[in-house]
Amino acid sequence: MIKLKGITWNHTRGLLPMVATSQRFTELNPEIEISWEKRSLQEFADASIEDLAKRFDLLVIDHPWTGFGAQTKAILPLSDYLSKEYIKDQEINTVGKSYGSYVFHDKLWALPIDAATPVASARLDLLEKNNLEVPKTYDDLLALAKKGLVAFAGIPVDVLMSFYMFCCSLGEAPFLSEEKVISESTGKKALQMFRELAQLIDPANFNRNPIQVYEAMVNSDEIAYCPFAYGYSNYSRIGYSRKLLHFYDLVRLNDQPMISSLGGTGLAVSSFSQNINEAIKYAEFTGSSQIQQNIYTDNGGQPGHLQAWKSERINTLTHNYFKNTLPTLQRAFLRPRYYGHMYFQDHAGDVVRNYLMNGGDELKVLEEMNSLYAESLKIQTI
Repeated sequence: MIKLKGITWNHTRGLLPMVATSQRFTELNPEIEISWEKRSLQEFADASIEDLAKRFDLLVIDHPWTGFGAQTKAILPLSDYLSKEYIKDQEINTVGKSYGSYVFHDKLWALPIDAATPVASARLDLLEKNNLEVPKTYDDLLALAKKGLVAFAGIPVDVLMSFYMFCCSLGEAPFLSEEKVISESTGKKALQMFRELAQLIDPANFNRNPIQVYEAMVNSDEIAYCPFAYGYSNYSRIGYSRKLLHFYDLVRLNDQPMISSLGGTGLAVSSFSQNINEAIKYAEFTGSSQIQQNIYTDNGGQPGHLQAWKSERINTLTHNYFKNTLPTLQRAFLRPRYYGHMYFQDHAGDVVRNYLMNGGDELKVLEEMNSLYAESLKIQTI
């Protein structure tokens, strides 16, 4: 018996589809057994995949780790192992830039098995109870927030992603140069707009990740709308939680829908694995169109294959989660993935969050971010 070990993240969406696909894979390949461990959402964003690759054969990773994984050679370039036809199918059926998010040095380092970006969500029952509608514009959002019915994920990494969103939505993407994160004019306006909204939400949200925001929405009757948080289709399925959430595209700003920061996860294979061929075989199975559209999604997964997002069956199951939010995914901003970027991501969110909570000089906030950016660019592989 060949035994493989995998590491994923601690949520129904992260764990159950991996267990389900592994069980079916073993039924088809009785000589291979796969076990999964889970880590917290924060560890998922922060923990070095080089350390994990030494302990696990299979890794579900956050795409900003792609450059680090490729340059340390901790994970394998899957495009060297999978057929050209399979890789082409993955590229053609990408959800937004999900496929490209795992490409580094012209090689694919993980299969995009899960696609996500911040999207809007609503408790329609609460909105109807208050004779309110789902916001369509940013002004609508501010008006609803003034009624105390709005929340968003306020932990450091999420507010950093939202800062990128504000910048992109104002017409300028971050990281266009190696001198500064964003221009002073766009950065200042983005921070001011974000703080105006942040002052209208319960401070408790500054300690919540997207999962915790959604749990607060479904388990109490105080939050009717979340304008942006990484989407979880689980909450749009009947029976998953106390109340149902409906998901939507982002509101419009300056007559254009806002642009969020791409998330999602990829399935990578450790270069330290003693059973590479078997690990590759499982990865190929899990990322395939058939498995993504069926076993993977039916067991709580949020697929990364476009055909699953377009599936009428899956959209019926999730109250059109995928159909409603696909436009948001298709235009989402792709974060940098260079080797040192995780240093910036790990620290810049604290700077933004502190400003949102306490105010301050926007130009000093941008200076701090630029300093962190410069430091991150100096980090080289050992």
